[in-house]
Amino acid sequence: MIKLWHQLTSQEIVQLLHSNSSTGLTSLEADKQLQQHGCNELKEKPQEALWQKFLNQFKDFLVLILIAASLVSILVGEITDSLVIIAIVLLNALLGVFQEAKAEKALAALKEMTAPNSKVLRDSEITVIPSKFLVPGDIVLLEAGDYIPGDLRFIESHNIKVQEASLTGESVPVVKSTEPVDGAASLADRHNMGFMSTIVTYGRGKGIVIGTGMQTEIGKIATMLQAVEEDSSPLQKKLAEFGKMLGIICLFVCALVFGLGVYSGYSDGVLEMAEVQLMLMTAISLAVAAIPEGLPTVVTIVLALGMQRMAKKNSIMKKLHAVETLGSISVICSDKTGTLTQNQMTVVKAFTLEKMVDVSGEGYDPQGAFLQDGKTVDLAAEQDFALLLKGAALCNDAQLKRVPESGVWHIVGDPTEGALVVAAAKGGCRQSELAVRYPRMGELPFDSTRKMMTTFHQTAAEALSFTKGAPDVLLRRCTHIVVNGEVHLLTQEEKDRIGAANLEMASHALRVLAVAYRTWDTITETPTAAEENLIFIGLLGMIDPPRVEVREAVAVCRSAGIRPIMITGDHPDTALAIAKDLGIAGPNSAAITGSQLDTISQAGLQQLVQTASVFARVSPEHKMAIVDALRSNGQIVAMTGDGVNDAPALKKADIGVAMGITGTDVTKETADMVIADDNFATIVSAVEEGRVIYANIRKFVYFLLSCNASEILVILFAILLGWPIPLLPIQLLWINLVTDAFPALALGVEKKEPNVMKRNPRDPAEPLLTRKLQSMIVIQSLAMAVTVLGAFKYGLHAYDGDLGVARTFAFITLITTQVVCAFAARSEHYSVFQLGLFSNKYLNAGAALSLFLLLLSVYGPLHVIFKTVEPGLAEWLFLLILSPLPFLTTELTKLVYKLSTPKRTTTSGSPTK
Repeated sequence: MIKLWHQLTSQEIVQLLHSNSSTGLTSLEADKQLQQHGCNELKEKPQEALWQKFLNQFKDFLVLILIAASLVSILVGEITDSLVIIAIVLLNALLGVFQEAKAEKALAALKEMTAPNSKVLRDSEITVIPSKFLVPGDIVLLEAGDYIPGDLRFIESHNIKVQEASLTGESVPVVKSTEPVDGAASLADRHNMGFMSTIVTYGRGKGIVIGTGMQTEIGKIATMLQAVEEDSSPLQKKLAEFGKMLGIICLFVCALVFGLGVYSGYSDGVLEMAEVQLMLMTAISLAVAAIPEGLPTVVTIVLALGMQRMAKKNSIMKKLHAVETLGSISVICSDKTGTLTQNQMTVVKAFTLEKMVDVSGEGYDPQGAFLQDGKTVDLAAEQDFALLLKGAALCNDAQLKRVPESGVWHIVGDPTEGALVVAAAKGGCRQSELAVRYPRMGELPFDSTRKMMTTFHQTAAEALSFTKGAPDVLLRRCTHIVVNGEVHLLTQEEKDRIGAANLEMASHALRVLAVAYRTWDTITETPTAAEENLIFIGLLGMIDPPRVEVREAVAVCRSAGIRPIMITGDHPDTALAIAKDLGIAGPNSAAITGSQLDTISQAGLQQLVQTASVFARVSPEHKMAIVDALRSNGQIVAMTGDGVNDAPALKKADIGVAMGITGTDVTKETADMVIADDNFATIVSAVEEGRVIYANIRKFVYFLLSCNASEILVILFAILLGWPIPLLPIQLLWINLVTDAFPALALGVEKKEPNVMKRNPRDPAEPLLTRKLQSMIVIQSLAMAVTVLGAFKYGLHAYDGDLGVARTFAFITLITTQVVCAFAARSEHYSVFQLGLFSNKYLNAGAALSLFLLLLSVYGPLHVIFKTVEPGLAEWLFLLILSPLPFLTTELTKLVYKLSTPKRTTTSGSPTK
């Protein structure tokens, strides 16, 4: 069996890499290694040229239809229409190229995370070299504050701790050792390894480089980032399908109209060329009118406005189409550390032999209380607790600081030690004041062998030492205990009670530390037996607590039919406790670990992700596999995260959500969305906005198709009935401009409908236009066509066949019916009277502008261009009475659908395993 690096002894690794732990590599050997392995850099795959990216934007079928529409516009002499369409196409192409360029910055951000220089042993001398020239076999010297420049195996460790949260998800710095680790250990459990881009927070050590560049763990992440292909959003896919369908239908119908028109004009074997030309121009004009060339523009504008609204709520969308996709997500896969939790270790339990108390407060803010059964404990009367907090603050190297400008509290030093300082401050034991009263005279630093730390303090009145460490280890060193200020011999019964308290805290995934002390006559030097015959004081249990607002956010997600899943590199017990607390997991749930996932087939994983809610101790590869399995099940997946290890999964997901404050540059560049306030609840408001935007897109697509279909039906029915053409080509083009632009855009900013977050996510396979919407388009377009033809026929009949008057009636009626029907399009579920007839101020303005342009085309010099006549007051009254009929038909259709559709109760899934 081949052993991995973490399974080998340090001596075996040194021999395998032909190095020397005392002298390092020779310059000659280093040069050979550099030639063989290359520079310690992350490689980028070849990028497409700018012109290639630009041309790729024109592969979409809808874009090709728009280009065809511009050519048709030139044929009918509408140069302005053609220029507008071309401008739209070019704008969309430029936006696409810009978004691709932004995405490519992810790898650049990864490269910036690597250390610029490294301190190594070369030719028996300590030297500093650029990290790009680091090679396998190099001996690297590390101390607190250093970035680890490559993947390495520790061969010497002096209390060294490494913060690996960005790579593994481990919430606290990891103590490193030199001993071999079992082969099944996950990345987070390889305590003898150091990984590129992680940072040393404590101690010092020495490591031998075993991987550089793309052979490192972060290099593997870079490889995965490059391998993940960008997928189209659901809206992009639906618009592409819609464009193909619309193009085929338009070409067929326009050819049919032309053919029927020519056939109807053929009489006695004679075909007038003027008639043929009119029908050709009419068919081409119908094609231009039928293709909603303004659709991409309206979609872009609506999405951009949505992005602005979301940015005001701390949701920064980096990709335009991601706005819509977010509204359709059915699963949120969330990292734990820093996303669901505060990423600030906090003491939540304190124990002395007499009582166990809860500690309130959030994060590093020293505001909080000690509570028992909900009642505040008077620490002034509790000598043991006062001593416990004093020891926790003094036996400590972390410091609590406050930023004067913002008033925000933060920790300088180890987060675990920082939690103890904050707990002491909540109990009135200020570290700065204690340091003056109890000056430190010496210390025994923490190391992974002893699992303890001791500090010595001398005052005029007393000399004493405080020791903190792992409860099981420290308890074995205790011979006495303090109870109510009195010291007596520690009994077996008391040891059992302490052990039970430790077990209870650990069962809630708390990290537990014990504190003890010892008195001395005087302290002149560090005693060699300082950690024997100790007096036990108590226990302190801490955790990285959940964000307060996340519980409500999870509940809202469930009511919206969205299933939250936790995927973290942290310990399974910790992950499960947080998940249960937040409502992500149920009381009988279990956490699935990365080692378990390694034994599951792809089919088995697809089955597992349907019910599992907590995945712990997972690698970046596991995260990607989980996201892939969910998507294979037809789910629309959002993945949140802040660490480098989250980046590939963020890119793989339908929506990648990065944290703005704690997130690394890599995740921010990779993600589709950045949460500026690191607040999980912000995602909920973004989901709501996404749902509103998608609903609004459907509204104006429904409106545009109804209007365009009505124009085709007016011409088609007139030909079939043997009537003259009711609308001239120039009139069709003007109608298309007047009604498509302003009311459609106003529908795109319609306010949210009631209960938008009480509905289940839409089926990803659901078409942009559902059967209900399709039937409503048919009904509304038929109603508009019949109304317009009625006005046209009335004009012919009442004015002795005057075609100019009849066409003016048809022209006015078609515009007014379409403007009025825009109000009915404000909702497919609710009557406009329930929403408030004029509550959309933008639609009011758009309708007024459309009607103003109508008046301009009927009165004044423009009527010559559009070949209209000026109707009188009586004619206007007749037409305005006729115009609302399609609107009333649509409202009646909504009522029929509402009465015939049984009420559905939206149920939110309960937390599963």
